Amino acid sequence: MKITRAAAASLVAASVMAGSVAALPAEAAQTPGPASAATERGDTPLSAVLTHGGVGFDHNWHDFDIVTAAVLAVLKEKPSSPVSALTNGSVKLTAFIPTDAAFRRLVHSLTGKRLHSEKKVFKTVAGLGIDTVETVLEYHVVPGAKITAKKALKANGATLNTAQGGTIKVRITKGPQIRLRDKDTDARNPRVILKATDINKGNKQIAHAIDRVLRPVDLPAAG
Repeated sequence: MKITRAAAASLVAASVMAGSVAALPAEAAQTPGPASAATERGDTPLSAVLTHGGVGFDHNWHDFDIVTAAVLAVLKEKPSSPVSALTNGSVKLTAFIPTDAAFRRLVHSLTGKRLHSEKKVFKTVAGLGIDTVETVLEYHVVPGAKITAKKALKANGATLNTAQGGTIKVRITKGPQIRLRDKDTDARNPRVILKATDINKGNKQIAHAIDRVLRPVDLPAAG
């Protein structure tokens, strides 16, 4: 399984451009302490939430196995990556976390093939290269801001600055629904899954599940 050359080239270009943009302060990866103690301090990192219950792939497309594997892969190769801020609960941020189904939609869009294995979806995404995966992950993080779902629902038209250096625009539509406008003007905008918001509530790092992967550049669809 291969990503189309044009799509890979676009994402690699975004990765190169991101290298000159200031992102989150690099923090060394660390093992979180006891969950109860961390919660009292309000500094439970999102990494503790993502890895809770173990790491691996399953058949539940509504959880976050693929993004977790992507974060771990980046940190294995680049321990001081800005992505490591997700392991430091003292760093305030908001993350939009794609579900496993979101990554399957991305792969389908880029290759024209719908995979039925989380492991194969991750392998395809990882095939873009660690720098590109890192760039895409950074585009899902808004540093220095804790944006709850309640705040987001009142933020129609707001522009969010991401750790990648690009921006995301918030659009509130009927329902209500929270949609995030990324840099791919041809693809459907990701939607915040309202039943999975305010993940890690009560801490400096908060997250919301989204149904599609945010794209930092305009990617060509599979032809």
